[in-house]
Amino acid sequence: MQTKWMVAVGVAIGFTLAARADEAKKGLSDPQIATVALTAHQIDIDRGKTAMHKTRNAEVKQFAEQMVHDHEAGKQEVLALARQLGVKPEQSDVTKSLEADAKKVARRLAKEKGAAFDRDYIDTEVAYHQAVIDAVNKLLIPGAQNARVKMALQNTVPTLEGHLQHARNIQAQLPAKTASR
Repeated sequence: MQTKWMVAVGVAIGFTLAARADEAKKGLSDPQIATVALTAHQIDIDRGKTAMHKTRNAEVKQFAEQMVHDHEAGKQEVLALARQLGVKPEQSDVTKSLEADAKKVARRLAKEKGAAFDRDYIDTEVAYHQAVIDAVNKLLIPGAQNARVKMALQNTVPTLEGHLQHARNIQAQLPAKTASR
């Protein structure tokens, strides 16, 4: 069952990405799209590293390790493609918003401990992966000008969907929150 808080996180992340839809429709450039991808990967790497150190739950730890591993590999793929295409990363309002939201979440997670941390981290990952999948499918893929950039984004979606399903499976096993936020 989704908590009100998790829905709020998903809405906030989705709003951040959707609020920038006008920018994407006006045309995020391929360098900006690459930077959005790099930023999204780095957010999950950082969040996964935090979880690896804070959790005592074996499943949450394994998930966090997978996030660090998979998103580090994804980040390297984006960087390699950018080098091949001679594209330099370029900030946009989307990346700035993603970074600002990630800092807020990091501050919140830093205050959590034990089962509350595990629930907060996994709920955040469920909402984050759903929002990223939606952004990739609705904003980034349609906005990509280069066929190789578009293909790289399309190839990322199954991995993100696997992460989402894995997080949902863990979420279903975690104890329910006892207090609302």
